Amino acid sequence: MQQWTTAQRYRPYSAYSKKLISQLQKQQQDSIWHLGYHIQPASGLLNDPNGFAYYNHQWHVFYQNFPFGPVHGLKSWVHLTSPDLTHWTADGLKLLPDTTYESHGAYSGSALAVGSELFLMYTGNVRDDNWQRHPYQLGATLDQNGTLHKLAQPLIGDIPAGYTDHFRDPQLIEHEGTYYAFIGVRKQDDTAHILAYQAPDPKGPWTLKGELHFSDQNLGYMIECPNLIFIDQRPVLIFCPQGLSQTIASYDNIYPNMYIVGEAFDWDTFSFINPTGPQNLDGGFDVYATQAFNAPDDQAYAISWLGLPDTTYPSDAENWQGCFSLVKHLTLVDGQLHQQPVAQGLAAENFAPKTADLHLQEKLQFDFATFPKGQLQIKAQHSGDKLTLSFDEQAHSLTVDRRQMGQAVALDHGTTRSIQLPATALHLTLWLDHSAFELYVNDGAQVISGRLFPRQADTYQLDTSQLAADGFEVSGTRLQTIY
Repeated sequence: MQQWTTAQRYRPYSAYSKKLISQLQKQQQDSIWHLGYHIQPASGLLNDPNGFAYYNHQWHVFYQNFPFGPVHGLKSWVHLTSPDLTHWTADGLKLLPDTTYESHGAYSGSALAVGSELFLMYTGNVRDDNWQRHPYQLGATLDQNGTLHKLAQPLIGDIPAGYTDHFRDPQLIEHEGTYYAFIGVRKQDDTAHILAYQAPDPKGPWTLKGELHFSDQNLGYMIECPNLIFIDQRPVLIFCPQGLSQTIASYDNIYPNMYIVGEAFDWDTFSFINPTGPQNLDGGFDVYATQAFNAPDDQAYAISWLGLPDTTYPSDAENWQGCFSLVKHLTLVDGQLHQQPVAQGLAAENFAPKTADLHLQEKLQFDFATFPKGQLQIKAQHSGDKLTLSFDEQAHSLTVDRRQMGQAVALDHGTTRSIQLPATALHLTLWLDHSAFELYVNDGAQVISGRLFPRQADTYQLDTSQLAADGFEVSGTRLQTIY
């Protein structure tokens, strides 16, 4: 695998040949880890989902992309559209780092339909000769013909006093005719915050109104990817705290993706009323930078990066990295966030998982009348790879173990993830897709997601020989290939 210098990561796109891009795209397409129905990069690195919105009778999402290798270099945005939140069509590189205010990358941001245009607000990254960071909050519009127009000047050009140059990832929303931007920031005392800005129009002028008040706890040194949404009129904040103490919330990944729910929201003071503590959005291995928004009908949807910062993956050796989760519909049940995948039209045919081969492109559903004990495994027939789900009847816990499922990933952060469950009947839905899985527990009350990198192309079998369960039923659905 190529070792990238800083100069190589940030050289202009014109320095790369079309032939190289073609070779990289073919390498990704030919990979045994190429995904069948999850969004993935055409080449290079995919990380944060950006600009998730509904506009011009279509769903839109972008992915942050360095097209030339599996590293964080000079970032751009790739545009995708969908009629149904499941089948996505790529429109290629749309937002390029081609102005002085984004000379070192078009970083994360959001989008909102405003009149006849889709308005994009994002962070432009600039580095000076001393490699000092200078962030700018920038604006652009996408018209109904798919043409992007950038605003000539930054929407927000200055870092507020008392805060550092870690100032990024604006979320743009509208409330009662006024526009708001919530931006993650690191204070000079190394504490994490979210700033609230207000404007009469997305093009400005933008005025700093203060901080978003959603917790009295110290949430680490930086918050990335803040998302304020509303479900049944209750505020929900989805965010990524870095440096969060394990005494405040338990997590296993290098950085967690968390959420907080309030009973109400005070727009005058930008305050959550009676907020919960931070809770894990996903109990698995590889979820970060989730972007959520309220659609025109007020329903809330989210999509996540199945990857983590500062982490290498086996596909790096093939010059690509990253994918997205399925789109998830978000609801609140007794104050708890539930996530259900949106996967319209993916089913190809039903089959019997106990007797048929698996190809890691299936949806498996497991139902237990009472809490089970033991384990079930998805085992490769030739390589010895296996994914294990273990059930502890006494502790009422579920553990997912990917230790023996192909090549190792992020061993410093462990090979298992466990969640606590009620001592009741149990319903699991497992979405498998070659190098990714998403496990939805009890209709999305909890989720465990992660990446898998089998050692070779293989067929698999479901092994329930070590499982003891009353009323156990399993069903399977083969899923279509989209990409």
